[in-house]
Amino acid sequence: MTIAASVRAQVADATDAPESVVPAVAPPVTARILGNVPDGTPPPPAPPRPGFVVPGKDILATTTHRQGGRTITIQRITPVALPPPPVPAPPAAGVDGAAFEARLAACRTQCPAPRLLLLSATVYRSKDVPPRTLVRYWPGASGEPVTCWSSADFALLSGIGSFIATDGQARSLLMMWSSVDLDRMAAFQLAHGREYHGPEIPEFPAGPATFSVAGSPPAADSLVPIQSLHDIYNSEFQRLNAACEGRERARLQREAELKANPPKPRDIVLRSWHVGGKAVKSEPAAAR
Repeated sequence: MTIAASVRAQVADATDAPESVVPAVAPPVTARILGNVPDGTPPPPAPPRPGFVVPGKDILATTTHRQGGRTITIQRITPVALPPPPVPAPPAAGVDGAAFEARLAACRTQCPAPRLLLLSATVYRSKDVPPRTLVRYWPGASGEPVTCWSSADFALLSGIGSFIATDGQARSLLMMWSSVDLDRMAAFQLAHGREYHGPEIPEFPAGPATFSVAGSPPAADSLVPIQSLHDIYNSEFQRLNAACEGRERARLQREAELKANPPKPRDIVLRSWHVGGKAVKSEPAAAR
């Protein structure tokens, strides 16, 4: 049995119960993305690491090995004077524990720790219909998984790291997703004399992305994360789509660069010295 759910239709009808017994409910908030959505722009290069230069007179022994198409040089050197360990900070005196706990509680209220949302998604693509996604997620650490079909392309949502759900709770999205080309799968099976039967995908109305739960409907609060992701998908579609296209362009560019300039094994130098009968290994020297 499939339970249809529209992007906005997850609110139960109001009852005629007396006002005195109706619990206060916080108004829903607008679901939104926290932080930036990666669009394939490479991060700035890391600053160069300081070099480790050893004079020739301090090299006591050298051995070399060939492995994996590169030369590994191992050198035993004169002991290097290491800086003393940092002095531990003195314990704080006169700390008002109650005031600290109050500030900590206020901070947790203003910036609640995000909950982890584990989600898997399989995006089915075909030339005849828009993308459809089979979603399975775990709303809680001990809750049962929820399975649903969605008319949203969850490949676009894969760039989201954290978001605010409609219940005001911050969530960190950890999603594993894959893509299945139904036309290619059918052609492959046909070429091997077999008939391909794809999944039975429910019909979705045109317009904003919606989802339908497969099986028995879960508790209403279990649908908050998936509802919020659909809200974000519909309101931020252009942004999510542009970021996804940017990531795909960057991926293809990296593949082309690796194909044109495959990485080559680089020689490395490992240096160590003995202090008090124990060997101390230095940082590997810069590759040559």
